[in-house]
Amino acid sequence: MLWGSPATRLFRMLDAAELSSLNRHFANCSYLDSKRSDRDSALFSRIDTTPCTITYPHLARWYSHIAATTNRTMATVSKGQPQWFPPQGANDGLKVYNSLTRRKDVFVPESGGRNITWYNCGPTVYDASHMGHARSYISFDILRRIMSDYFGYNILYVLNITDIDDKIILRARTKYLLEQYRGEMKSRSKEEVLSEIQGAVATFRSKMAEMAAEDPKLKMMQKVMSDLDPVLALADPDLDQLLTLSSMAMESWLDARLGAGVTDHSIFAALTQHWEGEYWKDMADLGVLPPDVLTRVTDYVPEIVSYVQKIIDNGYGYESNGSVYFDSAAWRKDRGYLAKLKPESVGDLDALADGEGKLTDSSGKEKRNQVDFALWKRSKPGEPFWESPWGQGRPGWHIECSAMADAICGGKLDIHSGGEDLLFPHHDNEILQAESHSACNQWVNYFIHTGHLSIEGCKMSKSLKNFITIQDALKKNSGRQLRLHFLSHSWHGGLDYSESAMAEAVSTEKQFNDFFLLVKYHKSQLGEGISSFTKFGEGELKLTKSLENCQKTVHAALCDSFDTPSAMRALRSVVSDSYTYLNGRKTPNVRLLVKVGAYVTEILSVFGVITKQESIGFVSGDSSSSSEEAALPFVRVLSQFRDEVRSVAREIKAVSILQSCDNVRDNILPVLGVRLEDREAGEPAVFKIDDKDTLLREKKQREEEVARKEREKAEKAEAKAKAAREKLEKGKVNPMEMFRTDQYSAWDEQGLPTIDREGKPITQSQQKKLKKLQAVQDKLHKAYLQHISDLEI
Repeated sequence: MLWGSPATRLFRMLDAAELSSLNRHFANCSYLDSKRSDRDSALFSRIDTTPCTITYPHLARWYSHIAATTNRTMATVSKGQPQWFPPQGANDGLKVYNSLTRRKDVFVPESGGRNITWYNCGPTVYDASHMGHARSYISFDILRRIMSDYFGYNILYVLNITDIDDKIILRARTKYLLEQYRGEMKSRSKEEVLSEIQGAVATFRSKMAEMAAEDPKLKMMQKVMSDLDPVLALADPDLDQLLTLSSMAMESWLDARLGAGVTDHSIFAALTQHWEGEYWKDMADLGVLPPDVLTRVTDYVPEIVSYVQKIIDNGYGYESNGSVYFDSAAWRKDRGYLAKLKPESVGDLDALADGEGKLTDSSGKEKRNQVDFALWKRSKPGEPFWESPWGQGRPGWHIECSAMADAICGGKLDIHSGGEDLLFPHHDNEILQAESHSACNQWVNYFIHTGHLSIEGCKMSKSLKNFITIQDALKKNSGRQLRLHFLSHSWHGGLDYSESAMAEAVSTEKQFNDFFLLVKYHKSQLGEGISSFTKFGEGELKLTKSLENCQKTVHAALCDSFDTPSAMRALRSVVSDSYTYLNGRKTPNVRLLVKVGAYVTEILSVFGVITKQESIGFVSGDSSSSSEEAALPFVRVLSQFRDEVRSVAREIKAVSILQSCDNVRDNILPVLGVRLEDREAGEPAVFKIDDKDTLLREKKQREEEVARKEREKAEKAEAKAKAAREKLEKGKVNPMEMFRTDQYSAWDEQGLPTIDREGKPITQSQQKKLKKLQAVQDKLHKAYLQHISDLEI
């Protein structure tokens, strides 16, 4: 039978003879009451379109039946994308934007239950993590938390670390060679070193001359030369400084001459271990949860070798000169496509070459087809290697995730994720590898990709040095503020990182924090006993309705492909309505306020904005009460005592005591994490337990603002004094003498010019202007004389 064919033929599209055979088969069997089987799915995937009802009537009826049970209509995809097969089973109403269809698809776990597998492409650890990494990992952390903590899925979350790659090899090798050169430089003559640096720079200039004017890398190289040229021009340049400035040129020069001699694997491992450590520190600072499973490529080389061998055995891989390539022609013949995610990019040789890496053979002589890609790379001198049936080599970039995902999750994934830049060729090639390895028709059910990150509106590029490291970003804003910024934008759309955008995130954080502190204050003042059951009037009913609307909006937004911007707007709206409710109320309904605050806290906790305090085992003794709750009674007593002291001080007009009270509020309590806000006379102060760092930062900002105003005041005073001095200086001139210059040759008895130096009479209009100027000078001169008189007195 057709469904018993070998793997190498199983997914080829059916020809006319095979369709006729199937038509005869379905003429004599019943299928209407049976459930769709894997065999049905396999056959269904091999038929391009609905069979002709005249030529194949029985097959056409079977096809329509299977199409209905697999929701064929909903599975229609964007032009050029192959068929997507929706998983079958119950769902929670959650839809996810799926790169395989370029639309929002209903999410159904492959398991049919609550367990899902999720594989996320991790970093290539050869440099500092940047905001592009943060874009993906914070966004996926938010989505992971929503699926786990809100929708209740049990997620096996796998993250890989690429710790062997062309970029890693080049960076480790050139860094090692440059440091070796720097160490040896001290024992060599300055003339010899200078000559070599100049030679390397000359080669660098030659490369620049060959580049197209529009090549973005050219600008970066020109910047390097603009910094380097002034030092090169010095008669006696400092060699350490020169080597640092010329490092880009020297690294290429050294690698071309000595790179093949770098054979110690520990040189490459030292680089990746360092940057992986820095990566995990960055993720911790951003509040990103660690994965359930971490896979490093170097730990899975045996599994990768076996995986590649099976692809060869299935007829979709071939060995060439010690490397192994994917046979795109064989796959296209059987399946009819080479890309599911971006079929329009098939044939983009630049993108394919970029995916292969700089150290891969670029001649194309080893490949049968230009679009074939490396599964296993033969290691050349100066590259780390592992033994394999094809000789010493290392994994290709695309193969690692396919193989490691298979090792942990098996041959099927619910979710696979990464940045938008990985769509083609990386993820498309992963699909080809996985589906050729396992002979399946759909390796991943939902592919999700985060959008690009721009910086102040410009595209971020690590290769062009136009990027901001995560640690640099964290010097300006907290991990929470970055997360709030990401939450306010679509996870799969573009995102701009800028000062103005982060200012909005800071404002959002303050809005929520002030609200939480206010709720805590009212809770501490009124408690939750009998007194908290106040009348539920119109205001309470309005706020209750606002909370219900918020809950509905948040749920609908999260079901709509994790629409966190809409969810955040709903949360801010209910907070705003809470302020409206509190306006003018001395005794609000505390239970209602706490309910609103608890819901907002719950959703922000789901988003990872608020960190959950988790522990294992039973809580001992009285440790269940927080330090905040323990401190509140003491803060309340201090606040009340201070209110009484201020009241008496006002009555007796004791300014020094009032200043001391202000000092407690402004300088002493913030250090202890207590915010105190005075209200109108007769009203008790509002006290709140707050984050100490936040309070100290605000205190510093207030001090800086006071200092700024003092500077402005002093500058204005100085400007005023300067203007007065200039006015007095100008007033020294007698108005009768002010025009007696070589510009004129005759004057009247008031000192006004009548004839200019060329003998021409002064016109009437000119005389009018001169009179006005003289009148102004007269006032200045009188003011000057008065000033002199006052000094004498």
